[in-house]
Amino acid sequence: MKNVMSTLGQGLRAASQTRPLDLFRPLRQWIGRLRIETPRRAHKVAALIPAQCPFERDIVLFGQSVAHIPPLCKLNPLYNELVELRFRALCYLADECGEDISAYI
Repeated sequence: MKNVMSTLGQGLRAASQTRPLDLFRPLRQWIGRLRIETPRRAHKVAALIPAQCPFERDIVLFGQSVAHIPPLCKLNPLYNELVELRFRALCYLADECGEDISAYI
């Protein structure tokens, strides 16, 4: 019996060590559950979430590129969920509403 309990305890410790605490999980789930059901909401989402990272820049001095600031969007813990939400909004506008989405790309 003691052997079974120690094995069970080791299994529980291993399970708790392999799954890190995700503080953003509720927010990720909320964004994932957002439904794009109206053209107005789809337009707002597509307008609010940029198509590409707004922070990426090349610093040019006298016509020469002296530095490059990499895209920092990947540091955002909700980046993938926001990109997915924007994609769903654009798909809704194109597929369901038949609108031209080239202005958002």
